[in-house]
Amino acid sequence: MSMRLRSKARAVALSLLYQIEIAKIDFHQALQDYSKNYSQKQEVIDFFSLLVEGVVTNMPTIDSLIKKHAKNWGIKRMAVIDRNILRIGCFELLFSEAIPSKVAINEAIELAKSFGDIDSPRFVNGILDKIYKIEKGVEGEKEKNE
Repeated sequence: MSMRLRSKARAVALSLLYQIEIAKIDFHQALQDYSKNYSQKQEVIDFFSLLVEGVVTNMPTIDSLIKKHAKNWGIKRMAVIDRNILRIGCFELLFSEAIPSKVAINEAIELAKSFGDIDSPRFVNGILDKIYKIEKGVEGEKEKNE
């Protein structure tokens, strides 16, 4: 699938995660409603569905990692958009072998530039970079005393 289609799918996933959180609707319902109202290429639908389901299913793990690396930032204090961009990026970093880590981080930064506020890209980059380096053991070994 082309990079452009994946980027589009990430933007859709972000809007769906936002909707799920704000409207408190089931993610299956959100996916169904979107697919009924907007036509997309099947590969876009497959990818945003994977992202939304992956984020929702792994949310406790993802949120605890974001909290751990977002010093002095409670998850609930973050802007809804930033929080959901971080969730997508974190999911791709940790659960999606098909996506190179650098791509996952760069795509999250692009989402932050498009949908967040002026500080969002730096905020998202800082947290995802820490998660990448520490959780994926890129800088030395993982801390043993977790």
